[in-house]
Amino acid sequence: MTFIKTTEQDSNYNHLEKMTVNELLIHMNNEDKTVPLAVEKAIPQIEILIEQIASKLKNGGRLFYIGAGTSGRLGILDASECPPTFGVSHDLVIGLIAGGDSAIRKAVEFAEDSTSQGWKDLQDHGVSKNDVVIGIAASGTTPYVIGALEQCNKEHIITGCITCNKNSPLSNVSKYPIEIIVGPEFVTGSSRMKAGTAQKLVLNMISTSTMIKLNKVKGNKMVDMQLSNNKLVDRGIKMLIKELDISFKEAEHLLEKHKNVRTAIQYYTNGNKKNE
Repeated sequence: MTFIKTTEQDSNYNHLEKMTVNELLIHMNNEDKTVPLAVEKAIPQIEILIEQIASKLKNGGRLFYIGAGTSGRLGILDASECPPTFGVSHDLVIGLIAGGDSAIRKAVEFAEDSTSQGWKDLQDHGVSKNDVVIGIAASGTTPYVIGALEQCNKEHIITGCITCNKNSPLSNVSKYPIEIIVGPEFVTGSSRMKAGTAQKLVLNMISTSTMIKLNKVKGNKMVDMQLSNNKLVDRGIKMLIKELDISFKEAEHLLEKHKNVRTAIQYYTNGNKKNE
C-alpha cells in the first residue's frame, strides 16, 4: 500500500497573512467542522480497541498512551484526568511523552527520533502482556512511538494507535489501528490543529467508554469522582439529593461522612438511613 502523508500536504488556503482576523476564524472553523465526521468514520476501529482495553483493565491490566509533541501531551492530558474524574489510581492510565516530563511544557529536540527510548520508558513502568499500549502520532511516522510498539508486539502486548494518515508505518505496527483522516491542515503541517482535535476526541471516547465499562459511572453520573474542590463537593451533594430524594443537609452529611458519592448511595440504600 502507498503511504501518503496527508497531514503534511498543502492546504487549499494561501496568503493567510493577507486575511482579516474574521476570515482566518471562519476558515479555521470550517476546517474544524470536518473533524467529527472524520472521527465518525473510524468508530468501528475505535470500538474494537476499546473492547480490548476494557477486557484487559477488568483483569488487572493498565492502559498506556505514548507519543511525542502535541500527541504525547494529549495522551498525558487524558491519562491525568482519569483519577479525578473516575476515582481510579494514577497508575491505571499512564501517559508517556518523548523527552520525559520536561517535554510536556518545552519541546525536547530530537527526542522523538529515538527508536529505542519509547520501549525503555515503558519498561520503567513495568509494562507487560497484561497491559494495552496506544501509540499516538498524527503523522504515523514518529520513531519513538513506532519503536515502542514494535517491541510491544514482540512481547505479546496489545497495541493500538491513533494517527491521521492512512496506511502509515505506525498503523502497520499496531494490532488495532485507529486512522482519523482529517486531510491537510489550515496551516500546512500544523498537526496540532485538526489532527490534534481528532486525537483529543478519540482519547475522550476511549477513556470515557472504558471507565463506563469498568462501572465507574452510574446512570450518567461520575459517582467515583475525587472530591478535590468545592465545585465537585457541591456536585456530589446534588447527585445524592437527586438519587436518594433527600434534603441538602442530609446529602451534605452523607458525603462528609463517606467521602465518596457511590459509597454514600450504597450505604443509604442498604437500609442504613436511620443511622444518619
